[in-house]
Amino acid sequence: MIGAQNDSTIQENLIERFMSLPNQTWDAIIAEASNNLTVLHDIVRIKQIVGILKTNIRACKAIGSGFLIQLGRIYLDMINVYKCMSGYITQALHDKPPTMVRDPVIRGMLSVKKESLRLISEFVTRSNDAETIKNQLLGPLLEAVLVDYANGIAASREPEVLSTMAIIITKLESLVEDHVGAIFLQTFECTLDMINKNFEDWPEHRVNFYQMIQAVVKHSFNALLKLTSEQFKLVLDAIIWAFKHTMRNVADIGLEILYHLLESMSRESSAAAVFFKEYYTSVIEHLFSVVTDSTHTGALSMHANILAFMFCVVEKGQLTVTLNESAPDNVTYVKEYVGTLLRNAFPHLTLQQVQVFVTGLFSLDEDNAQFREHLRDFLVQIREYAGEDESDLYLEERQQALKQAEGEKAALRKAVPGILNPHADFEKAVAIDEDMS
Repeated sequence: MIGAQNDSTIQENLIERFMSLPNQTWDAIIAEASNNLTVLHDIVRIKQIVGILKTNIRACKAIGSGFLIQLGRIYLDMINVYKCMSGYITQALHDKPPTMVRDPVIRGMLSVKKESLRLISEFVTRSNDAETIKNQLLGPLLEAVLVDYANGIAASREPEVLSTMAIIITKLESLVEDHVGAIFLQTFECTLDMINKNFEDWPEHRVNFYQMIQAVVKHSFNALLKLTSEQFKLVLDAIIWAFKHTMRNVADIGLEILYHLLESMSRESSAAAVFFKEYYTSVIEHLFSVVTDSTHTGALSMHANILAFMFCVVEKGQLTVTLNESAPDNVTYVKEYVGTLLRNAFPHLTLQQVQVFVTGLFSLDEDNAQFREHLRDFLVQIREYAGEDESDLYLEERQQALKQAEGEKAALRKAVPGILNPHADFEKAVAIDEDMS
């Protein structure tokens, strides 16, 4: 009802009345804390703050962009509470074992930080005023969150910091361009250090980290072009590390990021010349190492799309730079490079088999469907020789067929009155929302 109110004055009054009880409790806690910060170390107060923040999150989801009046009322105090609790956590965990994060007070404070970030994320997602977000919310948030994230131990770093940054970058796009460097400086290397030991640890940080990179590549690409060559190489290495994951969700995000990066880079003529000169063969090598690895299942279509794009920009002469000075042209050089790469990796293949495959990569690079089938035929050839199962090469088609069959079945059931519960979708949405909370 409040969210549907078109009169902003009436809506603000309704929001104020609706949030009066939690606001009274909030004001009382803040008043106590202004005289004695140790109030924020009390587990009862901490639980109250978490409850108030969750109430605000639910209200924000329902009201939408009009919630700014309420968020503005508590925002600076919420940021100050975030800072105070961050300082306490850092001091409490200094020279202590990571298991200290299980302490009830520490866990409660981490929950306060998490719910604060969730509230900001929910509002930014629903807001239609990017300028207000930039001018009123962004500065205090970055000041409170980034240094704390960089300086904290791994166990105290909230993955919501990364997801919040991703949401803000997606919403603000070019408006946040000047802040991306600072965001990367405080979050990139410390997060990468957490996730580059293996493919399993810190799964939530891992996914949110790549969603943040994806947001920059898709919505604030110019910020990438402002990075130093060392910083850009670190970003590209992280993307390559992503699609080498055996976790499908991370690998898929990595491939999507790379595809958007290549497409965007190809439109920047001066930057593209430097990028492809430096990284073209390296990216090709990593792509083939993953797509020919039987431990990586699915995502064949995206691999094919990226490889087709890589060969297409060479064949069409879109590269304004020579990849290798000793080669007569880029097409000849890439054919020789890929042929040598494959012969070294799969010595059982004959020269003719490799030549036919490489020729097809260029001949079919403008037809993604045929290119994918050509690539799949080559992978089947490799796996048959090694005695490996090639059924996963058809995984995407099977998943699509099952999804289509399930959709047809659901449509048929909906067509018959009385079979389905008309309130099932609403109840499911409520249950999911409660689980997330």
